[in-house]
Amino acid sequence: MIRLLMLAAVIISIVTLASTYRVGDTEGERQNVAPTDDKMPLFAISANELATQPDSNQTQASFKAVSLQRPTKPAKDVVINSLDDLSALFDQLNYNTESWQAGNREVPRLTFESVGERWQQTSSQLPVQLKKMVFFRLMAPLILVANENILLERQIIETAPIDDTQLRALAVKYRVLSANDNDKPLSEAQRQTLLEEVDIMPPSLVLAQAAEESGWATSRFTVEGNAFFGQWDFSGNGMIPKQQRKELGNYGLARFDTPLASVEGYLRNLNTNNAYQKLRTLRAQLRAENKPITGLELAGTLGKYSERGQAYIDGIRGIITFNKLQQVDEAYLSDNAPLHLISGK
Repeated sequence: MIRLLMLAAVIISIVTLASTYRVGDTEGERQNVAPTDDKMPLFAISANELATQPDSNQTQASFKAVSLQRPTKPAKDVVINSLDDLSALFDQLNYNTESWQAGNREVPRLTFESVGERWQQTSSQLPVQLKKMVFFRLMAPLILVANENILLERQIIETAPIDDTQLRALAVKYRVLSANDNDKPLSEAQRQTLLEEVDIMPPSLVLAQAAEESGWATSRFTVEGNAFFGQWDFSGNGMIPKQQRKELGNYGLARFDTPLASVEGYLRNLNTNNAYQKLRTLRAQLRAENKPITGLELAGTLGKYSERGQAYIDGIRGIITFNKLQQVDEAYLSDNAPLHLISGK
């Protein structure tokens, strides 16, 4: 315990300045939209209705709906000075090992700004399970927030009139329409294409890839630019690798303002890049058949994410299985107010 207290500052270095929790600009309007499909309810009265029932063989409840009671006010800053403070906060939020093992899958809305250099330099000194616990508990809320925002976008796509300005904006964002065509109404076929692209990603898959691609948040690119997923940038603004492959052109690793922005960029990449069409097709099939959407299954479509191909897929599945991340695919966000974690030192 003494050793852990001495390393408290190292743990907290990953939790720095506050990021912003974002919901849709027209959230009030969205809450008045009526469901159009009994298999895809748009809203739950409260967060606990999003809990997936034990032994369920259906698509997870939290992948279908968002809570009507989700918070809309700005997040509250919480100063963390030590590992004891962080552990006490997790206990206060019922976000600890005991609660998880008891079957509670509610996750608080926590955000942080960046990974500190001290984490990169000294996290190897931490017990492995403690290092993983901090990583997973701080990344999972970001993934669930990003998924919630995607579900809010899906609601617009499902229910908005074909000439709705918000619908057209989403079509441009997800490359179904070009920016030059943003004044044109969508076709119903384009709406269906959007529904296939604008969808959640199972948290177990996102956590496993974040751990793999960022080296548990210790890579240079993660520290310098919140790059948790190794996304390439050909704009000239990316972080240049020490050994750049000339045959691929002038590329770098994409920078992001916050870890949440990195998660959102990763989701958009998987939801729009032609290399991941198999993932989107399989996900749409599972949703249409009301079957669970899991990281273990979708991981099998990621052969093009890495040059390692099948070995990469096996590695991601190994991370999911070894760390029992399948359980996180049942997680859902709390209705309690979001919190910004700020280092007090």
